[in-house]
Amino acid sequence: MSRDTREWAWEHSASRGNARLVLLSIADRIPDEQCVAWASLASLMKRTNASRNAVRGALAALAESGELEVLDGLDGPQHSTVYRLPRAAAWLAKVAAARKRDPGAYVEPLTDADAVPELDDERLRKHGIWRKAGSESHPRRQDLTRSESAPPRQNLTPPRVRIQPPSGSEPDPQNHSEPKVNRRYSSSGAAADLTSAADWQVDDASLSWAQQQGHLARLGEHGVQAADAKWRHHRAAWSPRPTSTWAADWRAWIAREHSPAPQRPNLYALPGGTPAPQAGMTRADAHMAALLAAVDEPTGTE
Repeated sequence: MSRDTREWAWEHSASRGNARLVLLSIADRIPDEQCVAWASLASLMKRTNASRNAVRGALAALAESGELEVLDGLDGPQHSTVYRLPRAAAWLAKVAAARKRDPGAYVEPLTDADAVPELDDERLRKHGIWRKAGSESHPRRQDLTRSESAPPRQNLTPPRVRIQPPSGSEPDPQNHSEPKVNRRYSSSGAAADLTSAADWQVDDASLSWAQQQGHLARLGEHGVQAADAKWRHHRAAWSPRPTSTWAADWRAWIAREHSPAPQRPNLYALPGGTPAPQAGMTRADAHMAALLAAVDEPTGTE
């Protein structure tokens, strides 16, 4: 059913930019025609590769446009936020009704007169979504644009605060398609998802990428290590960032790295040093190699 919801988002949604990415990320989790799914703020950040504030702003824009509802009367796994795409639900219901009468019938565009179907609690529970005790029978739409003094769920998790599940593990992905968020630094407190370039470790996915793209064979193990050391030097002054950001930046650096050559025996020269001349190189050749390395040296602004 997520396929039908994604098709609605692609074909009928008026959202743009980050809002469209967030809408598609939520639509990808939809398990049935009720168009209800749960998602954590961290997982939306991971999927859209956007900052916390950007995702929060996108959610607010989608809620204001009427394409997204936050069902504050419902709870997902580990008290995660539950969302609904009401227009998508109304559209799917309209299409199903028209095709039931005539499989080849043309379906008129959605109008304000087309009602949004009622929620079926039993079907929601099958997907790990439960109604809060004492909540209204029809969850009201939540205003994401109100001030910080609003109820806690309206904040969609304050900046730089991560809610750790009681078991210490990430809940199972919904529809088996939701990626788990990197919890490598989850024990560090408020800035759990941020780290410095010096502390970031090359993950298995980045190493596999380097091998699949041929960079490991092109540069050699020593060359990759030299490029990694240089990257850390140039990124040492950068502020802490999410591990996914460091991984993307590291891959871009490796992809731009030149292959070793007689004129560049040690790839780029590390800051403060010059490439060691190879045996048989004249002084002029050594100076030329150092000059080429200096010209190729990144400035740190690329």
